[in-house]
Amino acid sequence: MRIALLFAYDGAPFHGFAENLGVRTVALALREGLETVFRQPIEFNVAGRTDAGVHARHQVVTFDVPEQRLDPVRVRRALNKLCGPSIVVRGVARVADDVDARYSAVARSYRYHVRNAELPDPLRPAVWHVAGDLDLGAMAEATDVLVGEHDFSSFCRRIRTSPGRVAPSLVRRVHRAQWTTPDADGLFHLEIEARAFCHQMVRSIVGTVVAVGLGRRSVEDVARLLAARDRSRGVEVAPAHGLVLWSVSYERGLPF
Repeated sequence: MRIALLFAYDGAPFHGFAENLGVRTVALALREGLETVFRQPIEFNVAGRTDAGVHARHQVVTFDVPEQRLDPVRVRRALNKLCGPSIVVRGVARVADDVDARYSAVARSYRYHVRNAELPDPLRPAVWHVAGDLDLGAMAEATDVLVGEHDFSSFCRRIRTSPGRVAPSLVRRVHRAQWTTPDADGLFHLEIEARAFCHQMVRSIVGTVVAVGLGRRSVEDVARLLAARDRSRGVEVAPAHGLVLWSVSYERGLPF
């Protein structure tokens, strides 16, 4: 039987999502919890692997276990006891055997949170503090340049491949990308949605667009970077702690 798990996590205590020898990751903590609850080895697919320090509000994994009576409430409570407070399981459900957390997803959205103020707020650790006046109109124009289907090689960190293997395409279609209006405390965010993102794509977009807002770059610079398809041209990468995997959408939906 196939099970889907909906969960959230604070990325600060972990060295990213994917398992990595010698360090604590979200995947390792979750797998250990699942194997304790189900009393067997567990392998899962995940909707999106986040980098070190990146958070998730709506993350999904799917995995298979032998046919059994599933008590979602008991499983959720047990996992939260084992994995909390940094990981919180919000939903557990049996799904069709062909549902896959990664390959069945039709869209993923991220939010990047910024606080534009003179001083940082120590009570908001998951927000990038940016001092200085921001030109929000220029930021919106620069972001609009990136909507649609493009080769995002300038904005993505290319993953090393084995000799002889073809490097994966970095062409992505951004469905939408929009900044909210800052509130009275200077808080606002970018919400960006695509079927899939490549490594460091959102953080590179945010860092470069904020540089436009600060007057260090122009809207035309962003267009030239995109057309260059060359990361060595100098994109700016925003810190990881402001980024949240916000939602994952599925064509058939999940029962959460």
